[in-house]
Amino acid sequence: MRVNVVEHFMGEGWQLRPAGGATGEAYVAEQGQQKIFIKRNSSPFLAVLSAEGIVPKLLWTKRLESGDVITAQQWVNGRELKALEMRESRVAKLLAKIHQSGELLDMFKRMGNNPLEPRMILDAVVQKTASLHFRDSKMDAALAFLQAELPRVTTGEYVVCHADVHHNNWIEDDKGSLFLIDWDGAEVADPALDLAPLLYDYIPKEEWDSFLASYGHRLTDSLRERITWYRVVQCADHVLWCHQKQDKEGAFKWLQVLGDLVKKKDESSI
Repeated sequence: MRVNVVEHFMGEGWQLRPAGGATGEAYVAEQGQQKIFIKRNSSPFLAVLSAEGIVPKLLWTKRLESGDVITAQQWVNGRELKALEMRESRVAKLLAKIHQSGELLDMFKRMGNNPLEPRMILDAVVQKTASLHFRDSKMDAALAFLQAELPRVTTGEYVVCHADVHHNNWIEDDKGSLFLIDWDGAEVADPALDLAPLLYDYIPKEEWDSFLASYGHRLTDSLRERITWYRVVQCADHVLWCHQKQDKEGAFKWLQVLGDLVKKKDESSI
């Protein structure tokens, strides 16, 4: 949807500018001292996220004649969390609130979203590897590891996962409130889907226990295995993404991470 279409919908006096993001469908709308965040076809459970204080307050929702849905949220005068701040207990507590939300999970299920099973994730990576004709010994070892460990990571615990917990999506407003934004890729999945990148990318290993204590969970053998499995499959996907984009440096970096992960896991099992 072009900016002029949104401007026509908003009416005279509103000035719009793109707010960034992968979809290109988010805007900042301003009129005098008023400032709001506008988006087309945002997450259909935005109202629940807003009611639970997970995202900035939802102001209104409008449906256009085309069928598109426009949402307006309160503009947050805030900032993205820095990488070092991701180890703070408030991050763990907000993620726990999301994962423990029965209302979010019920709404997701009513929308027909089935759990994202580990087998489905692995099959997608295997198929993508084949379609790209990508061959590398580290990738081969990773796929063998993922296949071998698959029976050990099947779990009956499924929650609503954000699926992109990069620090740029964590926003602190000028009052100190914390939000997790950009829910377009959310999935019903094992909570390890979110915990794996968060722990490996931001939390030193010696702090995993204390972080997970704030999250409300012990680092059991089962959780550790699932976190490792999801980290490996996510790294494999990063390799393929970089390869597809012809980013040789990025692919090499993620292959090294992948190789180290599988090697350490093999050594720990000896």
